Amino acid sequence: MNEKHLTEKESLEVITAMIARTKLRYTLGDGNIMLMWGYLSVAVSLAVWALLCYTHHNAVNWLWFAIPIVGGIVTPLMRRSRRCDFGAVSYSDRLISRMWTIVGFSFLFLTLVCFAFIFIADINCWTAMLVYSLIAVPIAETVQGIALKERSMLWGGVMALAVGMFTLCCAVGGVRLAASWFMPLFILAFVVMMIVPGHILNHKARKAK
Repeated sequence: MNEKHLTEKESLEVITAMIARTKLRYTLGDGNIMLMWGYLSVAVSLAVWALLCYTHHNAVNWLWFAIPIVGGIVTPLMRRSRRCDFGAVSYSDRLISRMWTIVGFSFLFLTLVCFAFIFIADINCWTAMLVYSLIAVPIAETVQGIALKERSMLWGGVMALAVGMFTLCCAVGGVRLAASWFMPLFILAFVVMMIVPGHILNHKARKAK
């Protein structure tokens, strides 16, 4: 059987079509997923901030775990619904999905490391979770924005990453992440990184129909 070799033009057309198809799938399906994560993160952040100001008790920080627990349960359900609407997933879909899976498992591993520091050495290093969330998530979204050629995700990720870099320098330099100034920055990062692009994606989805 003779194999057909694609020309350079045909290869570019295949790649362009694959990107366009994947972008359409994410525009129509993942705007709501981004909004869910964005609003969930902002809601939990506001709750933690308010309770810290009211109670002055660090135990309220356990509420942060509501983000991965709720998001981890809801996201597969939303993706399953999207898969039913669009059929089989493409290579780009799998690549992007695996990238976010790596981010998710890295958060799980970091959580276990933080627990180990507490129980073995009585060292509180939970700040690492806040710093990492503002580094890993923005980088993943920036890569996804580049892959899908979606500027709102690209620039949202870049701006959130800038907040993450600033937070990293504060943590390494021994600057206390006081709720009075850090929580607004954390919330702003998730607004520009998740909520704004999510609404833009949904707006494009409505125009595409």
